[in-house]
Amino acid sequence: MHLFTRQAIPMVWDYTEANILEPKAISWLNAIDITAESIETVLSDISTAQNAKQQNAATHEFAQPTYLISTDPPYYDNIGYSDLSDFFYVWLRHGLQEQYPDLLRTVLVPKMEELVAAEARYGGKAAAKEHFETGFRAAFGAFRKGMDPRFPLTVYYAFKQSEDADADNSPKIGDDLFAEEAVTLTTGWETLLAGLVTSGFQITATWPVKASQKWRMVAMGTNALTSYIVLACRPRPEDAPTATRREFAQRLRRELPAAIEILQASNLAPVDLAQAAIGPGIAIFSRYAQVLEQSGKPMRMKTALALVNQALAEVLVEQEGDFDAETRWALAWYADHQFESGDFGKANQLAGSKNTAVNALTQTGIVRSGGGRVKLLAREELAADWDPTHDSRTVVWEITQHLIKRLQAKGEEGAARLYRLLDGRASAARELAYGLFTLCERKGWSQEALAYNSLVLAWNGILAQSQQLPKAEAGEQGRLDL
Repeated sequence: MHLFTRQAIPMVWDYTEANILEPKAISWLNAIDITAESIETVLSDISTAQNAKQQNAATHEFAQPTYLISTDPPYYDNIGYSDLSDFFYVWLRHGLQEQYPDLLRTVLVPKMEELVAAEARYGGKAAAKEHFETGFRAAFGAFRKGMDPRFPLTVYYAFKQSEDADADNSPKIGDDLFAEEAVTLTTGWETLLAGLVTSGFQITATWPVKASQKWRMVAMGTNALTSYIVLACRPRPEDAPTATRREFAQRLRRELPAAIEILQASNLAPVDLAQAAIGPGIAIFSRYAQVLEQSGKPMRMKTALALVNQALAEVLVEQEGDFDAETRWALAWYADHQFESGDFGKANQLAGSKNTAVNALTQTGIVRSGGGRVKLLAREELAADWDPTHDSRTVVWEITQHLIKRLQAKGEEGAARLYRLLDGRASAARELAYGLFTLCERKGWSQEALAYNSLVLAWNGILAQSQQLPKAEAGEQGRLDL
């Protein structure tokens, strides 16, 4: 029943098939109803004759530039579409070969033309990469000739980047980058964007579209992407200028912060932020005919992506400056110790650099100090009955952790009641959650990252419910436990 919960065909031995004749969500009766409704809709709502044709995007020649093109391209080597198609093809061929002899003439699905970087199929990693990249450039080149100039080409993509200082294709320290940590730039993203830019396209708009459900198998208990990134592309002008690496980097620092603020204000999930930031970053890169390195050679897409990632990191660091001193100390301490105890001397030295002191941190309720040790309190150690109206000194770190604690224990309604009591002081918690998610992803702290991602995803619901609550009076702590 759940064979295709992932884009693969796993071996499953432990469960029997469900009774498909029962009127359940996945049943024969529902399948018939859904199919009948779909056919009825098509036949009743479309009055003129329609047809669909299957073509090879890399070799197809458009007769004239009158096409509206919108595509979700293949995902490099992640999914073997033709291999999965064989599962269904053999049964279709068995029943329909006489009706569609040309379409079903092969024993299995044809595979060599498929635009996927399958190493076993094309003779190794290098050959598979060449097959994929050549096909991508050819397809986008054909799109450029065939697209209606009134409309942009729209490309949907979702490919998560990761951070790994040891990956072979990571930009290393010393590559004129600002980050101390290298970034593994997903080959899928690199290939897609390189194909677009080298085919003469520039990105004119970008936006994440929330399109994946939280109950899909790959998202359960993980920090999986929840959005697709839509790139709106138009042909780059023939007289597009050339820029130097320095000019490109300056443009990134000048234009990317405003784009990031818009993305964060839209309540984009932190797990999607790095992917969404690629759009406006490469939009700057793609407006130039070339971006030249100091050596005079054209900049590679991998380098451009690394610079975009670094510019995003700088934006998040700048946002840290808006937090109070205690929160900035907690961020730095958390990065090194998480919720483990550390030496008092080091904690006090760090506090001095942030213009605070350990005793001040203790008074805020986010730190425990004693016996020469200092510990940042974990969420489970925070008071369950915390009332910000009776707290003389609330800091962003404290507010963020309590909101997550309340969200996990009592859902959006419980978090909304706490938000209402904070009376506007919680607005910076979302920014902190973005920064903490990025930090946790880099450190590999998946469960902590999930907590901060969940707070941002629930933010709009928390705000909406808090606005429906009557303004809490000081001392109305009982309401928090409803």
